[in-house]
Amino acid sequence: MEAIGKLTNVQIELLKLFQYNLPEKQLAEIKNMLAKYFAKTATAEMDKLWEENDWNNDVMKAWANEHLRKK
Repeated sequence: MEAIGKLTNVQIELLKLFQYNLPEKQLAEIKNMLAKYFAKTATAEMDKLWEENDWNNDVMKAWANEHLRKK
């Protein structure tokens, strides 16, 4: 990972692509497209973890009911 303060490779590419101001509607569409992409990626990664760890709804319910804070 790059140090904080430097542009990432994604930021650089987006700056190259969008050198001009876009109408708000187009900007909203691009934000939505990027959000969907990252949500899809996160979902795929979680599906992979569920498969690898043999997780199921019972495991999720058990985690939800855990009390991890100390008195």
